[in-house]
Amino acid sequence: MALLNEEHGRFKTFSRRTLLLGGSQVLLLAGLAGRLYHLQIVENERYATLAEENRVSLRLLAPPRGRILDRYGGPVAVNEHNYRVMLVAEQATDIERTLERLSRIVAIDETEKQRILDNLRSKRPFVPVKVAENLSWETVGRIEVNAPKLPGVNIDVGQTRAYPHGPPLAHVLGYVGAVDKQDMRKDDPLLEVPGFFVGKTGLEKRYDTALRGEAGTSQVEVNAVGRTIRELDRDPGKPGNDLVTSLDTTLQQKAHDRISAERSASTVILDVPTGDVLALASTPSFDNNAFALGISERRWRELKRNPYDPLADKAAMGVYNPGSTFKMVVAMAAMANGITPDHEVHCPGHYDLGNTRFHCWAQWGHGKLDMVGGFKHSCDVYFYDLAKRVGIDAIAEAAKRFGMGAPLGIDLPSEAGGTIPTKAWKNRTKGEPWHLGETLVCGIGQGYVLTTPLQLAVMTARIATGRAVVPRIGRQLVAEKGESESFEPEIFEDLGLRDERLDVLRAGMDAVVNSPGGTADRSQFRDVDADMAGKTGTSQVRRISAQERREGVTDNEDLPWRQRDHALFVGYAPAKAPRYCAATVVEHGGAGSKTAAPIVRDLLEATLKRDPATRNDLKLSRRTRRETG
Repeated sequence: MALLNEEHGRFKTFSRRTLLLGGSQVLLLAGLAGRLYHLQIVENERYATLAEENRVSLRLLAPPRGRILDRYGGPVAVNEHNYRVMLVAEQATDIERTLERLSRIVAIDETEKQRILDNLRSKRPFVPVKVAENLSWETVGRIEVNAPKLPGVNIDVGQTRAYPHGPPLAHVLGYVGAVDKQDMRKDDPLLEVPGFFVGKTGLEKRYDTALRGEAGTSQVEVNAVGRTIRELDRDPGKPGNDLVTSLDTTLQQKAHDRISAERSASTVILDVPTGDVLALASTPSFDNNAFALGISERRWRELKRNPYDPLADKAAMGVYNPGSTFKMVVAMAAMANGITPDHEVHCPGHYDLGNTRFHCWAQWGHGKLDMVGGFKHSCDVYFYDLAKRVGIDAIAEAAKRFGMGAPLGIDLPSEAGGTIPTKAWKNRTKGEPWHLGETLVCGIGQGYVLTTPLQLAVMTARIATGRAVVPRIGRQLVAEKGESESFEPEIFEDLGLRDERLDVLRAGMDAVVNSPGGTADRSQFRDVDADMAGKTGTSQVRRISAQERREGVTDNEDLPWRQRDHALFVGYAPAKAPRYCAATVVEHGGAGSKTAAPIVRDLLEATLKRDPATRNDLKLSRRTRRETG
């Protein structure tokens, strides 16, 4: 009986355990079935999408960068094929041997070889690694001919930026370079595309967003390890807009060539009515193609260490004392404050203020002069007198009206503003009061006064027109399908200056060039039947001592180059109906009349010859002169 009871107890225990185990299995199976139902039925669409995403990879494609064109439609920045040699590790039976054979065709030094090997080790074996780029067609041909001996080596075709005119346009166009941390923006995935380039300087940087275009896409099927199986779809994206500029390539080349004889110089040529920049040149220059292709560290160091600063755009970024080219500003300030053009000053060769003597550039003086005579002979004493009478703040007001003391807003990414001092400016920046002697020095464009060649050109355009001319380079953005966005030329506001006062400045500038004894009378036009009006300037970088003056030294031309004066000239033409103006600064070039004036004369002559309307006017002028004897 006891044995029977014991068996019955064991059976009950076993039955309970079986029931519990069976129930657990049923629950687990029910949970599994429910989960399978949820995954396969309820969330079928979601997981199908995820599976598709694992199978299909979406890759961004860089669009072709927009071209930059001159005013006549000639290309000055274009895209060219970039032939690259790539190496796929899994296709190369012996990587070291393949590289050794390839180095007989393409220069691969030990540093480059190590870079390639490191890249191959860090990437999956089916991913191509760049060995070299910017290959010539001849080199590509040699690689293709030797393809059987170069397993794993393939030729890939990309695009690179090219600048057909090189150094003459390098500063104004700028160059492109690889994306760095400063360029990265979260809202533009295009910047993450390998090998994508962005504008770094010049117009390339200023109009970078418009030139970039919009990224394309490539849908490719990949396997579990990421290997591309096939391309499913491709959207090439939207090419960048072409930029049409105001630049005249022929004139730009002439400007560059004309100032290249100087060690360091810059020049600007403007279309007076529109503010269009026809040429903006700075020398020495550099080849922006070298940057687009990838400049070597050695070449970069050479450019940075060059004492003549070839990387700087001196026309828009260089700041200089304007010297006597600033005298038009002082004269306008004087007339605005009640001094008439017939105001006369006697010049004995110096001007005394207390115990300090301020010298005129003419050691023995100019005698008695009125305002136009002051311009013609560029008499320092005359403008010392005007500056003393009106004060620095009145001079500053006139200077700012003529476009000095702040950036003009030209469409270049870097433009210097210069300095036009006032009493408040000196107190704020130097913590010192203004002295009357400083006013006299500023009255001849020295001292704290600093301007750019671009500002001097704009000052000249404003004198010629009486309007607030603003310079520009970009004229139009043109899309691939012919849609365009034109930057309409502004109707410049009137400066609010009386015509009779502007006429005095114009008469003075005319006398400088076209009146016997004018400081630039040897720079009259020779090849066109028209007149140029202008103003010479010589800016001291080293003060001549009293002892040197007693010994008869009146300039610094015999000193080492860096101690010589800067040479400046501004001018417009035709004098009676201004259409073009130019400004030139030759660093340490000596006298403006001797160095800078002939440059502006030659460039304005060349500009007039290129203008069909002006050519007709000049022919009519010659015929009229012949008919009238």
